[in-house]
Amino acid sequence: MTVPLAERRIVLKKQNDFTKGSVIRNILRLSLPMTVAQLINVLYSVIDRVYIGLIPENATLSMTGIGLTLPILTIIIAFSNLFGMGGAPLCSIARGKGNNEEAEKIMGNSFSLLLIFSLLLTLLGYILKEPLLYLFGASKETFPYANDFISIYLIGNLFVMISLGMNSFINSQGFPGIGMATVLLGAVANIILDPIFIFVFHMGVKGAALATVISQFLSAFWVFRFLTGNMAILRLKWCNLKLKASIVKQITALGLSGFMMAITNSIVQIVCNKSLQFYGGDLYVGVMTVLNSIREIISMPVSGLTNGSQPVIGFNYGAGEYHRVRKAIRFMSAACIAYTLAAWGVLHTFPHFFIQIFNHNENLIKAAETAVRIYFFGFFMMSLQFAGQSVFVALGKAKYAVFFSILRKIVIVVPLTILLPRILTTGTDGVFLAEPVSNFIGGSACFLTMLTVVKRELKTKEIAV
Repeated sequence: MTVPLAERRIVLKKQNDFTKGSVIRNILRLSLPMTVAQLINVLYSVIDRVYIGLIPENATLSMTGIGLTLPILTIIIAFSNLFGMGGAPLCSIARGKGNNEEAEKIMGNSFSLLLIFSLLLTLLGYILKEPLLYLFGASKETFPYANDFISIYLIGNLFVMISLGMNSFINSQGFPGIGMATVLLGAVANIILDPIFIFVFHMGVKGAALATVISQFLSAFWVFRFLTGNMAILRLKWCNLKLKASIVKQITALGLSGFMMAITNSIVQIVCNKSLQFYGGDLYVGVMTVLNSIREIISMPVSGLTNGSQPVIGFNYGAGEYHRVRKAIRFMSAACIAYTLAAWGVLHTFPHFFIQIFNHNENLIKAAETAVRIYFFGFFMMSLQFAGQSVFVALGKAKYAVFFSILRKIVIVVPLTILLPRILTTGTDGVFLAEPVSNFIGGSACFLTMLTVVKRELKTKEIAV
């Protein structure tokens, strides 16, 4: 017997009411599929680097070339975060208040912003790619590989931003399985197409980029079909695509945290690459590419858990269930700290294992082993930054989230990346040391501020009620 559409949608709304049932179970129901989705999503870029590292000739130069494009890719992700992660928490809060019409307007405006900025970034990317790549640390040897990759990647920029940005609205409605399928579809396609284009058709880095573009198109198509279909609680409608100034302002204000995190990451990557090029040459720029790849993999569960917690925190905050907000924050924070402590121990003990995933050059492996132990020292402190900023975003407190993004990366990491190499005997070690120092200072400041602000905020609201 077929269940009528209206009844099915009512059942889905009840299932995705985060004020009901166990807070921890709700978080895990969202975060576990999101973690798998994060892992799969990491495969987009990581698999490219793994396959490129297996090319018989010029593997290290090719991998370094792809690494030089990371700041550009990060800028694209920054704008996806600005409108996707900016709109999705607002949707959760509006849905928690029972205002689905407003939630759909927010989603429609986010979609329009993603479309507009994807086209602008593509145009700017083609105009500025050469000076940018040299600014990011490219040499005459590595520029051709970086240029080949980014020239094709920019063709699919629209698909990248739609799949990344709009998938947040699938997760925020309580459909983590569908959100996981978004990245699973693209990642599987990428894993299959990469070796075909790279090795069978001998396209090298061009093949890696083409595989990524096709894969992201499939993910974007899947997202669009779901959000315009009958299964979604909040649907993408043409009537909501017209930009409304008040909604755009809310989206950009809240999304500014995710945007600044990505933009500041891009700035740090640029400063690190330039410093490493000066003190160690192309080899150490390649080491940084390996470190970034390892960080993407091991920080993925933290991202999945914090992203999975946001809809639960935001929904309960909007619904006035403040005791459940506290419980969600406690669980998320404890789980993040426990995981990153374990990850730090594994990385410190077995750095060689992780490095060899991406490259087999003996000189690079030797240099990277020392770098891994320095760069990831006290890795658990990074989880405090993730947890603190995630709570600020979930509660709609954009200013705090933006401030701590800028504090850790721009105020702490960038100056240290410039100063520490001048202090230490080995300049490259100073570049890698800037990251753990920033984690200790920035992570502590962000987390302690979050605890203070949230305690005061929730207590005030409970008294008012």
